[in-house]
Amino acid sequence: MAHLVTLACCSLNQWALDFTGNSRRIKESIVKAKAAGASLRVGPELEITGYGCLDHFLEGDIFLHAWETLATIIDDDACQDIVLDIGMPVRHKNVRYNCRIICHNRRIILIRPKLWLANDGNYREMRYFTPWMRPGHVEDYYLEGIVGRITGQTEVPFGDGIISTKDTCFACETCEELFTPTAPHGPMGLDGVEIFTNSSGSHFELRKLKTRLELIVGATRLSKGVYMYANQKGCDGDRLYYDGSSMIICNGNVLAHGSQFSLDDVEVVTATIDLEEVRSARSAPSRGLQSQQAQKYPRINLNVRLSKRADDQDYQLQGQSLPIDLQYHEPEEEIALGGACWLWDYLRRSHAAGFFIPLSGGIDSCATSVMVFSMCRLVISAIDKGNKQVLQDARRIAGEADDTDWVPANPQELMNRIFCTSYMGSQNSSSETRTRARDLSHDMGSYHVNIDIDSVTTAIVNVFFSWSKWMPRFKSGGGSFAENLALQNIQARSRMVLAYLFAQLLPTFRGRRGGGSLLVLGSANVDEALRGYLTKYDCSSADINPIGGISKKDLKSFIDWAATNYDLPILQKFLWAVPTAELEPITSSYVQSDEADMGITYAELSTFGRLRKNDKLGPWGAYCKLLGTWGSQNSAQDPNDQLLSARQIAHKTKFFFTKYAINRHKMTVLTPSLHMEQYSPDDNRFDLRPFLYPGFDWQYAKIDRDVERREKAEKGTGKEEEEEADVD
Repeated sequence: MAHLVTLACCSLNQWALDFTGNSRRIKESIVKAKAAGASLRVGPELEITGYGCLDHFLEGDIFLHAWETLATIIDDDACQDIVLDIGMPVRHKNVRYNCRIICHNRRIILIRPKLWLANDGNYREMRYFTPWMRPGHVEDYYLEGIVGRITGQTEVPFGDGIISTKDTCFACETCEELFTPTAPHGPMGLDGVEIFTNSSGSHFELRKLKTRLELIVGATRLSKGVYMYANQKGCDGDRLYYDGSSMIICNGNVLAHGSQFSLDDVEVVTATIDLEEVRSARSAPSRGLQSQQAQKYPRINLNVRLSKRADDQDYQLQGQSLPIDLQYHEPEEEIALGGACWLWDYLRRSHAAGFFIPLSGGIDSCATSVMVFSMCRLVISAIDKGNKQVLQDARRIAGEADDTDWVPANPQELMNRIFCTSYMGSQNSSSETRTRARDLSHDMGSYHVNIDIDSVTTAIVNVFFSWSKWMPRFKSGGGSFAENLALQNIQARSRMVLAYLFAQLLPTFRGRRGGGSLLVLGSANVDEALRGYLTKYDCSSADINPIGGISKKDLKSFIDWAATNYDLPILQKFLWAVPTAELEPITSSYVQSDEADMGITYAELSTFGRLRKNDKLGPWGAYCKLLGTWGSQNSAQDPNDQLLSARQIAHKTKFFFTKYAINRHKMTVLTPSLHMEQYSPDDNRFDLRPFLYPGFDWQYAKIDRDVERREKAEKGTGKEEEEEADVD
């Protein structure tokens, strides 16, 4: 006989330490889940506090406020008659745990601590929490009075147990646990668990979603069962964007899938499943034999039915969910939508009046600006769909009065109210870059400022001259390397100072109600940061940088995509232009070029970035790896690619690591950027390295010896071939 159960997974745009807002969104998700007929609701990891509290998890207050918040949720009349799986930190016997709280009708059924903690890359869970190292063990937890007075309980089960209802059995698996070699859902499934809940705080990264979802789907394709995956969404206060994509799977088939990018603060996905399909799929004799030998988990009884039977009055109203095909965004769409969502959350939660960017006429500041345009497109779309919160936020950011009826008609109108661009030209700037910046601003609708900075830089240089009586010169005018660099840097740093001046004054100058200030956006890409091709405290220094985690190659693809999809043909001119800083005088024989200045191509930088970070290789390891790619015809992506000799590969390897080491100190002041790329050099927590390096003498000497050995071997082979030819 069929047993239909309706389940709900929630993606919530939680904010670290926003207990009031987090509680409101949790309650809203519960109401929506109940309205859809769900009997079990699962929310994201640490949803009460927000996942990104970081060192605040070390504070005793956060545990107190978490229990206070939970009390308001479980005591709310709207949150009854549904089983709740809620995430929050819990302190048990003076040890901090990342926990799931299973509740039903003002009672706590189980507190389930996380077994395996995420502790690499962007994650430092073991800095704040201790993993529960007693699988299959449950003990008593003495409940806080603020909750105990509501539930009537003094002790509740704490540990790695499973919940037995009147008609099924479910259990928790939290985020990282799914991705371990021996994930808990395996032995739990063998012990009879039919429904697995997974609450996650998984961040967005380019091209990551497909890998993540394949692992989730695979969890039930092998062991069968129902898998409920609930992930956080939005920017909760730092460099990460959590991309939702909550889903419900049965026996390897996806039945419901939430959006990856959305401005909705609360998204609930539901599916109705026949539990008999799980039981039928688990009928293999070999599985039955393994089940007898599997680990046995403590069972906590919950006297409630999750499913409806065929003889229930409203059984036919549910309707069983059918499998759906997963759809994935292309990387260019991920850049457009992920960056847009992160920018919107940051803007509305910072209470700033909008954004400001120095628009140079180059592709990097262009890409940042187009990302803001993408944000405005999403905002208009959400407003058109009736999202009242987005409209309220847009009105507040634009400085509208509380009783306004203003509704932006299109992205360009919103852009003009909240986004200011500025071309900061100098005697070294070209008319081409000035024109591109002006035309892009016009097509997007931003408020544009066209200024020249020569008077500022001249005044600063004159301060030095008045003291030294020595006027520094550019290289083209006979100046030294130090003079040439200093004159370039003062231009770059002047732009940063002017950017903040205009960002603070423009809202007042334009008559915005309440004045306010703009957030300054940076536009240095991940490859230039890796190479150190930026000036400390120039326009790479800003409040936030949405493209700081994107490679130059991906940025170009994004601009090419946006030119068509956003109807901005002006973007093609940015793609054709040679990247240049325009900090040196243009002469008949010299035009400054980024790649010429860097001494390495952007494609090569991406390669070295992945070798250094993803493959975890130093100079020697990178050199050896490249011998098999750049130096091997079998590994060449294009048969026409020119193969490099060992000496050429050695030179490029040493050049990269030398420049990387010299400039690593710049990463300590790198503008906070949206994390999108696995080889990001972000020094905050993702890529922890020294910023004062030795010269790699030992490593380079080993590379040099290998090059000499290879060259001698090649010469020896050549002589042998000549001797054979003479004999013939």
